[in-house]
Amino acid sequence: MGVDLGTQSVRALAVTDDGRVLGRGSAPLTGHREGDRHEQLPADWWRGAADAIRQTLSALSASASASASAAPARGRARVRGVAVCGTSGTVLLTDARGVPLTPALMYDDGRAGAEARYAQETGADVWDALGLRIQPSWALAKLLWLTGAGAKSGGDTSTLQGARVCHQPDFITARLVGRPVPTDSSHALKTGYDLHTRSWPTAVHDRLGLSGLDFPDVAAPGTPLGTVCAEAAADTGLAEGTPVIAGMTDGCAAQLGSGAWEVGRWNTVLGTTLVLKGVTATPLRDPAGVLYNHRSPDGHWLPGGASSVGAGALTHAFPGADLARLDRLAADREPASVVAYPLVSRGERFPFLAPDAEALTLGRPSDDADHYAALLQGVALAERLCLAYVRFLGAPIDGPVTFTGGATRSDYWNQLRADVLGRPAALPEQADSALGMAVLAAHAVTGDDAARRMVRIRTILEPRPEAGRRFDGPFVTLVDALERRGWLPSDTATYAREHG
Repeated sequence: MGVDLGTQSVRALAVTDDGRVLGRGSAPLTGHREGDRHEQLPADWWRGAADAIRQTLSALSASASASASAAPARGRARVRGVAVCGTSGTVLLTDARGVPLTPALMYDDGRAGAEARYAQETGADVWDALGLRIQPSWALAKLLWLTGAGAKSGGDTSTLQGARVCHQPDFITARLVGRPVPTDSSHALKTGYDLHTRSWPTAVHDRLGLSGLDFPDVAAPGTPLGTVCAEAAADTGLAEGTPVIAGMTDGCAAQLGSGAWEVGRWNTVLGTTLVLKGVTATPLRDPAGVLYNHRSPDGHWLPGGASSVGAGALTHAFPGADLARLDRLAADREPASVVAYPLVSRGERFPFLAPDAEALTLGRPSDDADHYAALLQGVALAERLCLAYVRFLGAPIDGPVTFTGGATRSDYWNQLRADVLGRPAALPEQADSALGMAVLAAHAVTGDDAARRMVRIRTILEPRPEAGRRFDGPFVTLVDALERRGWLPSDTATYAREHG
């Protein structure tokens, strides 16, 4: 079973060893947004996770009963392991028992701008060696904001002395096991964890005034953390004793669930925002620090970045609308009369760092269909810019780009994105980060290459050259606009215009 803690919902998926989905469930999540602020309550995560798991188990039981009727010798299905992923950079503080002391600052909470600059300057020698650049969206900057340490108060964390650093999935795994457990190295990356030496940068923590916090032990993704306790079993319906496996961030989970696991393959996760992940044999060095490298369970590296562009712009602009109808209307607006860079929230993180960037529309849409088409096309153009940037850094891109995330429910948008990218796009049967966690759990309990057995590709979309050429002009227009505003560096813009 895989559990995915998203922005708007918790999703769970139960999958067989050969990739057949036997059960799924989901529960909504809400948070508080106001300006740069975006918080959620960890207790809501647990209620949502428990609900989603119970729904999944109910479907699993029905499937197992049907199978048992047809072939009684097979018996009842059981969950052999569960792994959890969450949004990258979401963090809170708890006490030693795991009880929250603060709300959770979500991945796109933008209040830690000054703290990010302070953390970057204070640990510049360490971050430069690791190829990292601390951003306001990163958990380390948010810890400074939560504690009032460093730039805000000279390093005084006395009010939260001994508080435990807790990433989003840590809260769920702790509740499942019944005690705080190690975090995984994937979620720890944006808290400053060194994946090369497998250690926390304690000297930097001292300089930042964070040494009074309890930074958890760190385990590699796929490591058993413990087993489901009696209380969690009662809440979720999982059997007591079910293995709980260390997970990865939602972007990495989608990478595992996409089938893009070989060097040179890339996956884009398009949900509320856009995440790009690839596979390389060695870390991909980015002098700007907007791309960072996770570590794959098989030892490869997973370079990538998270943009603030995404499908969230659609729900913001067209709340409650019939998006399928708008898709049909957008098909006649290629290209739209305006060019958009549809940021979901203030600030951009990838493929460039611009904390003050805002959603951009060049011109005035003629009607709703034109506006909607511009948003769809704007996300695709941003995706094209992201791929141009990783090529600019020297990354190989081989074979189809794999599309995952909730936006893949739109057949029209899938084809549009393939056209704009000018590359084939592979669509797995299950476009869900929860599948990646099910794959990781299977890898942990079986010890083999679960992804090759469990990931099924539904189709491969070929780009239509004549359609793609329509967007060459809008792409250059967008790149020029981003460069003029000082958001996109000139060397990146030049490369994108010539090779994007």
